[in-house]
Amino acid sequence: MLAIPFPVIDPVAISIGPVDIRWYALAYLVGFILGWRYCIRVARRSTLRPTGEEMDEFLTWAVIAVIVGGRLGFVLFYQPSYYLSHPLQILQVWEGGMSFHGGLIGVALAEILFAWRRKLHVLSLADVVAAAVPIGLFFGRIANFINGELWGRPSDLPWAMVFSHPQAGDLPRHPSQLYEAFFEGLVLFLVLYPMVRSPALRRRPGIVAGTFLIGYGIFRFLAEFVRQPDAGLETLPLGMTMGQWLSMPMMLVGAGFIAWALTHAPLAPSGASPKAGRTAGA
Repeated sequence: MLAIPFPVIDPVAISIGPVDIRWYALAYLVGFILGWRYCIRVARRSTLRPTGEEMDEFLTWAVIAVIVGGRLGFVLFYQPSYYLSHPLQILQVWEGGMSFHGGLIGVALAEILFAWRRKLHVLSLADVVAAAVPIGLFFGRIANFINGELWGRPSDLPWAMVFSHPQAGDLPRHPSQLYEAFFEGLVLFLVLYPMVRSPALRRRPGIVAGTFLIGYGIFRFLAEFVRQPDAGLETLPLGMTMGQWLSMPMMLVGAGFIAWALTHAPLAPSGASPKAGRTAGA
């Protein structure tokens, strides 16, 4: 059976003396920087809050939330017994092992706290942040591919790859990391791009964030059919994977956000009087 050999790439991008800078870390750095600049640009195009300055301030909150939430989510959702036996390895984030769903929970908590402190509508903040998340997802999945991790199930498709990892064996497999980079990153960004630029949709907080949650949930749920289940989690209820179980609540919450946005009065444009009965802040 013909298969494309996995392009072995050194996970270390740059070595400066005893310090190794890995592609995994660079992917997160680029994702944060581009996402941060995009959030500021989106915020400055609108007369609604959050402002560009507020998004600039939120960056530090988001970085901490993604790293802490993503790592703890991976530890708790995927390998709790291993990390309970090796607690010091929880800190070794440069070796990989981050959960998107854990990072999402971390960012959601950071958004709630930040919005409360700054008297922001929390869903208005979530809309701007959600529009930028696919940027980080794209680079994160590319980093997964470079690391040769999170490979797919065996496949006989022409573009199947033999991954150079002992646990992957010598079977051709789906390059599922690239599928996810395309759908969760590029496609989802293109879906959200016109939405977050629409003044009418921005005035209904929750629609952009809800669309992101539903879109990611659908793409991730489908990707799990070709992605190799994590070791020890092959036999979950109903034959679903951990990623599928975690994605279902995301889609429900996303639908709830959209329903809330469509059944509440829109935010008033800058300089207009709020409609009676509308709560302007969070």
